Amino acid sequence: MAFHPDYRNLEAAACNRVPSRLPLYEHLVATSVMEDVLHTRFDHLYGADKPAFFREYCRFFRETGYDAVSFEGCITSILPGGGALGNHVKGVIQTREDFEAYPWDILPDRFFETFTPDFQALRHALPEGMKAVGGVGNGVFECVQDLVGYMDLCYMREDDPDLYRDLFSRVGGLMLTIWERFLAEFGDIYCVCRFGDDLGFKSTTLLSAQDVREMIVPQYKRVIDAVHAAHKPFLLHSCGNIFNVMDDLIAAGIDAKHSNEDQIAPFEKYGDVIGNFGGIDTDCVCSLPEEKMAPYIENVVSLCQGHGGFAFGSGNSIPYYVPTDQFLLMNRIIRSFRSEE
Repeated sequence: MAFHPDYRNLEAAACNRVPSRLPLYEHLVATSVMEDVLHTRFDHLYGADKPAFFREYCRFFRETGYDAVSFEGCITSILPGGGALGNHVKGVIQTREDFEAYPWDILPDRFFETFTPDFQALRHALPEGMKAVGGVGNGVFECVQDLVGYMDLCYMREDDPDLYRDLFSRVGGLMLTIWERFLAEFGDIYCVCRFGDDLGFKSTTLLSAQDVREMIVPQYKRVIDAVHAAHKPFLLHSCGNIFNVMDDLIAAGIDAKHSNEDQIAPFEKYGDVIGNFGGIDTDCVCSLPEEKMAPYIENVVSLCQGHGGFAFGSGNSIPYYVPTDQFLLMNRIIRSFRSEE
């Protein structure tokens, strides 16, 4: 049976409904892997010819059997003085004076000046039957870390708890402003909205469960409510062991959750209440031969299929170091369950 994309399959999975066909999902795929799969180079076109870049970008997802194109514009990329999260520099906000002087008001316009050309090019490049998944990247915790730094944030919690609390609230307000405009201008090309916010590590959450409940979850809810008001399901991507706050995240309204790692737990399904995205540990994508990967995937599918919304893919993403042949092996195995030509 030939593959014809239909974004409604991914949308159904995110809404915790059993779709007519098991959809594939990846949070991110490195463009170097896309280029190897397509046997063409196009990453250099991003700055020079966005329409051409996004035609190739979308073609990758179409030719590898996805129903939706994964794309987001990240807030952290437009934060003046940011970089404490990814580049490990000193955070630009350390004091109340830094917080008050920070140019919060310019950030929504700066986001859209940066990413409107991307969203517009994506709109025109989407193949028939496809929409996008993603939207405004980064959650409140990642944005706060990018401005402060994780260690300094922990010190701030003790030294200036009012500033600590105000930061989460201010970033939550910024996110809501950006999301509301995004949904109004580009929501029509997205079938599932998401952001990624890595809340945990191997054993527990990076902040106390109480702080996650009090500082982060209420800010999530503001965005989730806006997404739901636009009649879209919301998918949360979060790495790490966050089982101690999952009930709170579900209560805040997340429709689906992505990210799993075998060292933390086998692929965990909450099929009674939310959709489950992921399935195979990224390390296994990198290393398992076919005779081991096939039964691994078959086991995940047998456990999850028919128990609510489910979309299969790596438990994290497909970064540049994943061998292209290994990605294609995973892709071929899971597509064989759909009896595709």
